[in-house]
Amino acid sequence: MAIPKESNTLPHASLAPCIEALVQARRHHTLADARPLADAVATAEAAYAVQQGVADRMAWFAPDAPHCWKSGGPSREAELTHARLPDQGIWRSPAATAWPFAMRGIEAEIALRLALPVDAAHAARLNRDSACRLIDAMTVSIEVVDSRWTQAGDAPALLRLADLQSHGALVLGEWTAFDAARDWSAQGCRVRVGQAPAREFRGTHSLGDPAYVLPALLRHATRGGRVVPAGSVVTTGTWCGVLPAQPGDTVTAVFDGVGEARISFAR
Repeated sequence: MAIPKESNTLPHASLAPCIEALVQARRHHTLADARPLADAVATAEAAYAVQQGVADRMAWFAPDAPHCWKSGGPSREAELTHARLPDQGIWRSPAATAWPFAMRGIEAEIALRLALPVDAAHAARLNRDSACRLIDAMTVSIEVVDSRWTQAGDAPALLRLADLQSHGALVLGEWTAFDAARDWSAQGCRVRVGQAPAREFRGTHSLGDPAYVLPALLRHATRGGRVVPAGSVVTTGTWCGVLPAQPGDTVTAVFDGVGEARISFAR
């Protein structure tokens, strides 16, 4: 199934119940039962069509505005997955929120920013090195993992993909110049959640290099004749797994030589 352009055109009718369940969960801050929909989304293409259907119903994206995406995967052998993120959940650090998250999973990440627009023809020619030449800046990001499914992380993988890969919100730190030759295998990262001691990580990105996602993400994002505008942002996957946070916690992620990001959750 081709991913539809950003419009009010409904994807295939069989996906309508999944789209409706996610729309209602988002509008009313409730959770939907994934069990009746377990077989409704049978492919990644269908999951992406649900993403788009929800975005259309929620009127998330203004035409020609810069995009914010998440992209990643558990290893280079696995298929990478992607989701475009709603603008209202993209926050500058330090952020403070009373948003009613069902979960508060914490992922410490590196986000990259495009200096140039990219269309499908350009994206088709990209490899890691040429994609890096499109990036002008990087920053520390914290993704808050959340779910619209009652089963949360136990929901079927394709339903989690349909739900923007369990995205809740994204906090972006200060931008700094991108270094394509950076040794990510030596990159240190510290994450502190609430009053617990900081946890330290080094070289723990699942793909070994945050920029590895760029060619696949940009080919995905430019399908259907779309152009990814300059200034668009890609957050590239966790360095710390998913760490639990609670109401009242402040979370700080620090990447040596890159910067930090912080979010505080209301009690």
